[in-house]
Amino acid sequence: MFIFALLRIAIGWHFVFEGLSKLFTPAWTSADYLQMSTWIFAPFFHWIVENPAVLNIVDFINIWGLIFIGFALMFGLLTRPAIYGGMILLGLYYLANPPFIKNDFGMPVEGHYLIVNKNLIEFLALGILLIIPANNYIGLDSLLISIFNKKTKNPEKVQKPKIADAEIEPKTYLPRRELLKGVATLPFLATFGVAFFKKKKWESFEEQNLADAFTGASVKTLQISSLKELKGELPKGKIKDLELSKLILGGNLLSGYSHSRDLIYVSQLVKAYHQRDKIFATLLLAEKCGVDTLLTNPIMATMIDEYWKRKIGEIQFISDCAGLNYDAKGRYAKPVDEYMDIIRRAIDYGACACYIQGETADHYMAEGKVDVIADAIQLIRDAKLPVGIGAHDINTIKACVAAGFEPDFWMKTLHHHNYWSAKHTEWHDNMYCFYPDETISFMKTLPQPWIAFKVMAAGAIHPHEAFRYAYENGADFICAGMYDFQMVEDVNIAIDVLGSNIKRDRPWMA
Repeated sequence: MFIFALLRIAIGWHFVFEGLSKLFTPAWTSADYLQMSTWIFAPFFHWIVENPAVLNIVDFINIWGLIFIGFALMFGLLTRPAIYGGMILLGLYYLANPPFIKNDFGMPVEGHYLIVNKNLIEFLALGILLIIPANNYIGLDSLLISIFNKKTKNPEKVQKPKIADAEIEPKTYLPRRELLKGVATLPFLATFGVAFFKKKKWESFEEQNLADAFTGASVKTLQISSLKELKGELPKGKIKDLELSKLILGGNLLSGYSHSRDLIYVSQLVKAYHQRDKIFATLLLAEKCGVDTLLTNPIMATMIDEYWKRKIGEIQFISDCAGLNYDAKGRYAKPVDEYMDIIRRAIDYGACACYIQGETADHYMAEGKVDVIADAIQLIRDAKLPVGIGAHDINTIKACVAAGFEPDFWMKTLHHHNYWSAKHTEWHDNMYCFYPDETISFMKTLPQPWIAFKVMAAGAIHPHEAFRYAYENGADFICAGMYDFQMVEDVNIAIDVLGSNIKRDRPWMA
């Protein structure tokens, strides 16, 4: 019975800790967890998130349910109702995000063990506790039952002991053993209180003494905004018959490549952060925020294919078709046959559109290899996909127009030069749109949709400034690399800019 009591106290301890942690986290909400649901009850959990009043009730029940159930289990008070309540909560947690293989992609819970996880284990453990008779519980229930039985026992049937001719009233106090059994759990509660207080005291010390962690242009502190903070729906546009969000997720960070100027370790750090599970979680978060399109290279296609097959999400991807290799001596063009195979790979893996990647187009046009671009465009058109041409250099776009190319969309870098590292006298992986005014002026004359990329100059310009600059100066879409902890904030910025009075001379072409 003591082992069963320890099991009950341990589960109660966990419940109380989870409840208090949520209570002392002002921005906590169950919205993120419920939005991640992909199993058969997903529509119900998504409906909760979409109704703020219902979500507030669910959050309240979550926090205080965990706290009250946890204390009840630790005290051994109203144990049976607490067990039933705990099993209901654990069952709902399990149904929302069961640990199936297709759901194993970096969820914010402990462990996915092929059907079994901590929620299921605690659910079964509480089920075992239900078979124990209530009067055998170690805790306050046992004490209350003993007191109740003592008071309700029929005094007429109690034989009164006699000494000589005098009758002696029977003792009405509880035996020491029953009393100890009732209060045996109280030291655990005191231990929990001390431990939790020390933890909160240390967290308070950190908040008061540690500086904010600057992590890039998009955030001031390392704090993930909740899906609950989304300001609305992200507007969409069309390229031919392809519908896509006005903000597109860039794939450089996911594939482990980061423009980092003189910092030689950043790309390796990005690769370490973006493991497969983190990539899947980031893609799903993007979809929940309304970003329905990823722009990436064909190398990522196998991972996108797995993301689809496991039914985690349905994000579509535009493939950049790069035809350059890089080595210690610089860059050189791939053989044409190899380049065409790259495009075929993107098509075979389900790209919704393809474009000749910026540096590739810059290189081929500078080398006068117009026929390579023409063949690539034809290959993509034969697959009945929207085809685009990208460039870093506005002269490449001009040369393509002069050559008679009429793609379905353009990809062109766009950002101003009002940031510190743009002042280098030589290029230092720090500038990607060399002539912004000329870019704005020429792109205004083109009738096709324009996707602007490198709008933040690889993290040098805050998205508040970068997004407005790009949209106001003619971009129909923006492609932006975003970490998961930047997603909600960046989407909100795009929603604010697109919902404001945008001053642009170029008509919307999408």
